[in-house]
Amino acid sequence: MRFALKFAYDGTCFSGYARQPRQRTVEQTLIDILIDQRVFDDARMSCFRTASRTDRGVSALGNVCAFDTTVSKDEVFSTLTKHISDVFIYGICLVTPDFYPRHAERREYRYYLRKNSLDVDRMLSAAGLFTGEHNFQNFARVEPLKNPIRNIENIIISEKRGFLVLDFYAQTFLWNQIRRIVSALKKAGEGILSETSIRQALRHPERRVDFQLVEPKPLILRDVMYDFSFEYLLKYKKRLHDIENRILASL
Repeated sequence: MRFALKFAYDGTCFSGYARQPRQRTVEQTLIDILIDQRVFDDARMSCFRTASRTDRGVSALGNVCAFDTTVSKDEVFSTLTKHISDVFIYGICLVTPDFYPRHAERREYRYYLRKNSLDVDRMLSAAGLFTGEHNFQNFARVEPLKNPIRNIENIIISEKRGFLVLDFYAQTFLWNQIRRIVSALKKAGEGILSETSIRQALRHPERRVDFQLVEPKPLILRDVMYDFSFEYLLKYKKRLHDIENRILASL
């Protein structure tokens, strides 16, 4: 059988998501839990895969992993949800044998930006330039042979407790894409970056421009969505709310 798990974590407790030698990472912690609780014996043999590999400092409220096991769903879920860890496992679903979590229908990220004296109207106007399909070569760290074209469905900006809340929706994102876009939007809100400059960077990706990166800590992977529903732990939303509020309080 193959199961998908939904889980959350505070990224400041780890040295990133992906496994690294002699580093405490989310992925290694998650695999250690699954092995310790006898869900599987070996990550490679169980075809362990993850939806999103967040950078160091980035948190998640709804990341997803999948693996093969001979243990029943009820036993897996009961065992893992009782385990106390910095990785909070709260959802499970039986999936098809070929399920690959990176092939999601949608991802939602949130970035908290201190409002200070930022011009929100300018930022809202600039955010509209990024929606739709574009070549984001100038707004991401594009790996070799990686297609830089992405489609951002929506960017919503709201306010919460002295912060601007920037919510991004797309099927997939490039490495550092959100942090570079937020940096550009912040500069637009400060009045030091024009919409014309953003348009030119999108239309002419061959003309390299560095819009820099905002810090990773205020970035949260809020959810990864598929064409199926998870079975959730009772009262899981309160725990997720607490994690997000703890991250917000630390900014």
